[in-house]
Amino acid sequence: MSQRPDDTAAATGEFLHDVLLDPARHTPDHPAVVEPAATGAPTVTTYAELTATVNAHAATLRALELAPGTRVLLEAELGAESIAVLLACSRAGLTFVPVSPETPPDRLRTLIDTARPALHVRAATGERTDLPATLGTARFGDGELTVERAPAATARRRHVPCVADPAYIVFTSGTTGRPKGVVMSHRAVTAFYRGMLAHRIAAPGDRVAGTSPLHFDFSLLTLGLALGSGAALVPVPQRLVRWPRHFLRALRDTNATQVTGVPSVWRQVLRHEADRLSELAHLRGVLFCGEEFPLPELRRLQELRPGMRIVNCYGATESMAATFEDVPEPLPADLERLSIGHAHPGAELLLRDGDGALVDAPGTPGEMLLRSPALFSGYWDDPEATRAALVPDPLCPESGQVVLRTGDLAVRGEKGELYFLGRTDSQVQINGNRVELGEVERRLTGHPAVTAAAALRLPLPDGGGCLAAFVVTDPSGGARQPSRPGAAEAAPGEDIAATLRDFCARTLPGYMVPAELRVVDALPVTGNGKVDREALAASVAGPA
Repeated sequence: MSQRPDDTAAATGEFLHDVLLDPARHTPDHPAVVEPAATGAPTVTTYAELTATVNAHAATLRALELAPGTRVLLEAELGAESIAVLLACSRAGLTFVPVSPETPPDRLRTLIDTARPALHVRAATGERTDLPATLGTARFGDGELTVERAPAATARRRHVPCVADPAYIVFTSGTTGRPKGVVMSHRAVTAFYRGMLAHRIAAPGDRVAGTSPLHFDFSLLTLGLALGSGAALVPVPQRLVRWPRHFLRALRDTNATQVTGVPSVWRQVLRHEADRLSELAHLRGVLFCGEEFPLPELRRLQELRPGMRIVNCYGATESMAATFEDVPEPLPADLERLSIGHAHPGAELLLRDGDGALVDAPGTPGEMLLRSPALFSGYWDDPEATRAALVPDPLCPESGQVVLRTGDLAVRGEKGELYFLGRTDSQVQINGNRVELGEVERRLTGHPAVTAAAALRLPLPDGGGCLAAFVVTDPSGGARQPSRPGAAEAAPGEDIAATLRDFCARTLPGYMVPAELRVVDALPVTGNGKVDREALAASVAGPA
């Protein structure tokens, strides 16, 4: 008699759901998910309740007789109900593919054509009227998972899930215009969770607020941080994250002790709701990832919440993350760049120069190569891109082991710690000179009147290109002390663009001084919360 998939999955203890539901064995009555409410008290789901819902949903999915590894498109916001569905997929041996409910119809159809899911699952309140007739559909809500249209029957040659199977596929934007699917196995995800949890960032009793949408892999990092620590996850809806006062109210009402997210979630809070932020007595930790935290904003956050642990998380979707480094408090006055530290336990980061030689000496930049048990399996249906990203281990190519080419530049400090320099592809040519955009952005945010900056190359009508920068300013910045020596203050009435060009020219060569500099109210961001450089470029018809 062959083993049932659920028997095998329960026996190994190494699947995604095993790690995240383990607290149910020890503290079943503790909160697992605490959801902010529009009015009244938050909604609390205990570990026992979450586990019971996961088991019921898994039974519904198993009844569909889908082979292990079959894809399930999960179109939902992050919440207790969607978490139960994705964990049920894990328990049933299926691969979930998170998708935003705001996904345009054409892109959704592209994702369906690419991932070839058997089932589309959405919230009971959601609506999709243009799904292919061959795609199975289901809805979840009020603790129930209801199959509306069963998936088409297929030959089933596999019956037993394996930890090397894909746990999920996250689709990101691809350089070719085709969505790029990052495939993560159960073994990789659980290895990453264990490496992250070794840093003891959260603990039972904590309430970890996640600000990233479900289709962004940072939400899965937050899920592992919270549930893997026996803490509670506080999923903050995007409609609240976008409004500083509503965001802070959600943190207050749920007694959130920690917040994870990209640095930009704090920008408007620091500008408009500083007093309310300082009043959040329960908040004692922040973990950020996805891009660099502007140092002026980071200093302001420390001023408002002294003693709070702030963790700088670095990594890529292809490994979920790679490092976790505590931010020093206070930040040294002459600090120009935060350290990203060392790779998490069980992983290692190497540096390799442009000629392929490994870099050992401090101060010499190189591309980061990640050796880790938490590497992605590959890009979905794209072996060529997979081979370009997963390359032979340069220390022992004979072994067949691969490492991840991160595409990120870094330099080692005197103690072996790493400092992120920028993307290898963020280097642009200006009049034949190489310009690292991150260096320009760091210089601009060193001015006390600038809270955020983004640099990019804009094409000129007659060919070539010019260096452009977009900055967000704080009108009171001129009254504050410079963030580091040499930071000049803007004189009253002085043109800020001219002031910032002069400020850049003091330390940067002429070709790195932005020819086009515009002040904006806010930097546009993508759905993942990162600066949307394409939108900035599109906003400029040509150099002014």
